[in-house]
Amino acid sequence: MNLLRYLPNTLTCLNLVCGCLGLLALWRNEPGLVEYYMWAACIFDFFDGFAARLLKVSSPIGKDLDSLADMVTFGVLPSFFMYWMLQQTGASDTIAYAAFLLVVCSALRLAVFNNDATQSDSFRGVPTPANTLFIIGLPHILSLDFVGGGLANVPTVVLIAITVIFSLLLVSRFELFALKFKSFGWADNKLRYSFLILAGILLLIFKQAAISLIILLYIGLSLGSSVFSRSRS
Repeated sequence: MNLLRYLPNTLTCLNLVCGCLGLLALWRNEPGLVEYYMWAACIFDFFDGFAARLLKVSSPIGKDLDSLADMVTFGVLPSFFMYWMLQQTGASDTIAYAAFLLVVCSALRLAVFNNDATQSDSFRGVPTPANTLFIIGLPHILSLDFVGGGLANVPTVVLIAITVIFSLLLVSRFELFALKFKSFGWADNKLRYSFLILAGILLLIFKQAAISLIILLYIGLSLGSSVFSRSRS
């Protein structure tokens, strides 16, 4: 029996477990741990697909399992994290429920992705992992003195606006580039290399606070590239 064929689904299940552990950390009021579980989940999420392609064991079950795991880790978890952040700003439970718009749009996003053959080399709408990276990285940005100085000092309406905007971005149809290199030449990968260079600079300057900024950079470069391509056509 070739046990390696079970490796992709095992990695997917580890992604799911990390999402559950992140939710447990929030329930225990340990939000600082959520980021670590999220990063581990991102690693497992990347390598499950990589392993499936390498071992040539892709299957409809593996695809569905991946979406179910992503729904928890990159749908439910960021929604509850946003709910927790809204509470830190002093929002009432009723207002904080707006955070769950993220989980609804994440579900729609994953359902569309599973049935859209055009998203192999690029994405339509913000991928759920990118959305999660942005949401979970927000406390680092908001803790900067020149931004807000901490969640308690951030107006609730700011987080509500972020929730609505990123929910819409999840289900939008604008095109975002994928970090898939078919070759390593500069001519074919100008956008990808530019993104990686600028992302590295942001990490050096802002460290942990750079995560959300990198996602904004990714969205901005994608939008700019799309507009430039249309203007040339």
